Amino acid sequence: MDQAMAEADQAARAGDIPVGAVVLGPDGFEIARGRNTREALGDPTGHAEVNALRAAAKMLGRWHLEDCTLVVTLEPCAMCAGAIVLARVGKVVFGAWDEKAGSAGSLRDILRDTRLNHNPQVQGGLAEAECAHQLRTYFEAKRGK
Repeated sequence: MDQAMAEADQAARAGDIPVGAVVLGPDGFEIARGRNTREALGDPTGHAEVNALRAAAKMLGRWHLEDCTLVVTLEPCAMCAGAIVLARVGKVVFGAWDEKAGSAGSLRDILRDTRLNHNPQVQGGLAEAECAHQLRTYFEAKRGK
């Protein structure tokens, strides 16, 4: 999670919401990273998870990531949860819960929806306080509080 939080810090420095992600390979070693780039690239799909999944698929030369773990600082949204399911990611670990847009148990639970063709293992709340603090600090500064 420390590496994902470092990616989130870089996103914040670039003017994006501080969300970072890391993909771990089957051996547990990092194979790819991603951070939010929506503002930097003007890309609505520039979420940390999508960027990390793209980098992992490129690195591995395949889009099936069933033997990989995605570690992300914020609960995935519906778009990212859909990408995770379609990439067949084996496990998702996230930090802060997102009551407004979370799709891994907060607002909805796309990742565990048994009607879909794939359901990764999901662990939420890892370093939750630290990840939530990172986001809260960013928004407080942005709003001038």
